[in-house]
Amino acid sequence: MKVTPTAIPDVLVLEPKVFGDARGFFLESFNAKVFREATGITTEFVQDNHSRSAKGVLRGLHYQIRQPQGKLVRVVRGAVFDVAVDVRRSSPTFGKWVGEVLSEENQRQLWIPPGFAHGFVVLTELADFLYKATDYYAPEHERCIVWNDAEIGVDWGLAAAGIQELRLSGKDLQGSPLAGAELFP
Repeated sequence: MKVTPTAIPDVLVLEPKVFGDARGFFLESFNAKVFREATGITTEFVQDNHSRSAKGVLRGLHYQIRQPQGKLVRVVRGAVFDVAVDVRRSSPTFGKWVGEVLSEENQRQLWIPPGFAHGFVVLTELADFLYKATDYYAPEHERCIVWNDAEIGVDWGLAAAGIQELRLSGKDLQGSPLAGAELFP
């Protein structure tokens, strides 16, 4: 497994070894020992999630203020632009964001540690998005920062992807700006 730190070193791009031939491919999507040795991160994943979304769906920027979740995310169908925002006030990268295209073609995964808000926008007609979480979903602790917060300034790449209209949930439309959000110390 190849591990590459992003501009925010706590967020990592993981590229598993893919063995392919004319029949298809094989890859090991997760191995606790390999993950620990490659990243130095010792964590337990307690929940796996799968979402399917259509082109132009934007989900996020979500995080849990209590029971914060680390997430190991990947796409098995289609492509998304995946974003992590550091919402730890004490961090030198507080309020900064990184983004990566995750797709069925590149097989990349993104490690997003606890203390980050997370979101993605679907770039293809459909995308199946899988993620492993280090803590259980707790809706009472979930918070949302508005996707287009000017202070953060995420460049979602919508025009380049040919996305003229976003599809957001009511919850995501009502997200807080970073300046007014409940954040980590």
